[in-house]
Amino acid sequence: MILQVLAIVLALGLLMFFAYRGYPVIVFAPVFTLLAVVISGNALLPSYTETYMSNAANYVKSFFPIFLLGAIFGKVMELSGAASSIAQAIVRALGSQRAILSVVAACAVLTYGGVSLFVVAFAVYPFAVAIFREADIPKRLIPGTIALGAFTFTMDALPGTPQIQNIIPTTYFGTDAYAAPVLGTIGGLMVLAGGLFWLERRRKEAAQAGEGYGTGHKNEPEVLENQTYPNIWIAVLPLVLVLLFNYLLSRGALTVNNWYSAELLKSFNIANVKTVSSSWALIIALCIGIAAALCINVRAVQGKLAAGLTAAAMGSLLAIFNTASEVGFGNVVKTLPGFKLIQNWILGISDNPLISEAVSVNILAGVTGSASGGLSIALEVMGKTYLTAAQAAGISPELLHRIASMASGGMDTLPHNGAVITLLAITGLTHRQAYKDIFAITVVKTVTVFVLAIVLSMF
Repeated sequence: MILQVLAIVLALGLLMFFAYRGYPVIVFAPVFTLLAVVISGNALLPSYTETYMSNAANYVKSFFPIFLLGAIFGKVMELSGAASSIAQAIVRALGSQRAILSVVAACAVLTYGGVSLFVVAFAVYPFAVAIFREADIPKRLIPGTIALGAFTFTMDALPGTPQIQNIIPTTYFGTDAYAAPVLGTIGGLMVLAGGLFWLERRRKEAAQAGEGYGTGHKNEPEVLENQTYPNIWIAVLPLVLVLLFNYLLSRGALTVNNWYSAELLKSFNIANVKTVSSSWALIIALCIGIAAALCINVRAVQGKLAAGLTAAAMGSLLAIFNTASEVGFGNVVKTLPGFKLIQNWILGISDNPLISEAVSVNILAGVTGSASGGLSIALEVMGKTYLTAAQAAGISPELLHRIASMASGGMDTLPHNGAVITLLAITGLTHRQAYKDIFAITVVKTVTVFVLAIVLSMF
């Protein structure tokens, strides 16, 4: 049995190592999956075609529209200049005296409005450089600042965020994007306060040491003063529409829960509309947001739309197949003999499902270097167990949703995380120069999740 546990640990370790080294997860997730299968003595080909591929395909079926439409929405917001208009307006309003807060706020507004994390990083970076240079704050603090605004509280904590990390739990717990709004808001404010405290402390230390913005940096953006962008009030309209219709279609008067009869849904093998209604609501909201973003600046978008849509589609395909590969990996692993011991160890950490869930999601998100990947694996493997335990303990599925979602955005930002690598590439900085602050934000997020889970377990 020890050998079978080691097979799983070895496969996870190799997947993390190769992801860190830049090798494609799509290729190596099945390779290491089958390695674990062989060592464990299970059937090789059935494990691949019937377990790995079936579960990966089911994940694509469930979430591809959200990945695709989210990528298109972000790209159209970028092409129309709306994303840059919002970032510029916030940075100007708060000024260089609040440079760090300005950048965090710009990232937060865009992320909460449904713009993908990668587009946010590209859109905000030029303005971050301008205001950090004006305030003479070291450039090495920019990645940590963008990470706080885009990769944390607006990604998975605040209720209603349309990011995929907040949508995945709805399938497993029958919740919606607004699950546990009070807990999510409290957690989000805790992360924001802790992150700002750390970054401001680092800024003051640099100022005392006489360190300024610095010179000789790579990937310095062009000066932006002569560029024009859509009016800020028009630019924010698509974000407002996405949030508004997502709410109305999830919990409001237009809720999609009432659109179809139970008899009709049964003919589509949908036993409970709540398992799909959150995805339906967000699909419609994103379509409305895309249409609005296209109308903002037709001339700017018109000549670049074909290339932009192609780039968005390719990016969404890569993102979802990376995640689906990790989901397939997790579903094969849970069939292996050694997994039972690992599962018992995780569940044995605490009798409270909230704490156990936070541990399992954090560990798997860290190992895979993916918030959505780690979250999907954890809930695919143990979601039903957590839901059963929560119901027995009188714990709301909404709390399970929020803790799982927030935990996915904790240790996922280890050095091999794709968003971290992309962010550093955009800013022209290295792990050695800037990762310390990204990791500090990661620690703040992780600690916050466990504090909330422990406090909730006391009641």
